[in-house]
Amino acid sequence: MKKPRELKVKPIKNGTVIDHITANKSLNVLNILGLPSDQSKVTIAMNVQSSHMGNKDIVKIEKRELASSEVDQIALIAPKATINIIRDYEIVEKGKVRLLNEIKGLLKCPNPNCITNTIEPVTGRFYVIATEPVILRCHYCERLMEEAEIESQF
Repeated sequence: MKKPRELKVKPIKNGTVIDHITANKSLNVLNILGLPSDQSKVTIAMNVQSSHMGNKDIVKIEKRELASSEVDQIALIAPKATINIIRDYEIVEKGKVRLLNEIKGLLKCPNPNCITNTIEPVTGRFYVIATEPVILRCHYCERLMEEAEIESQF
């Protein structure tokens, strides 16, 4: 019996690998990062089998390292994600995304009557109520925002 060939994704020389993304959320991550773009080569693996998560997504971005604000946004979509910085084909930095206790300026409140949705210059501010699934509470009107509403903003 013939053994099937294993297909491997080419390693990147310099850039970022985002691993352990919740299955089927990699397109949301790309949206957060403004990808694809003319400057970055991106490789996506979706619904890859994972002993740790069951299924997961992976995103590899060549020649780009993420800003901390981008990592904060990814944590809203994929709270278990890991960020690996690659230089000269080696992992030089590895870390997990961390969902902050308070989210400022990244999201808009879905409540149309919230002060953040008026002509007043008020920045959105949310508190993390739960992490699995992610649930946020608006600082101003106390409306709860669940994952689907969070994802729709990216």
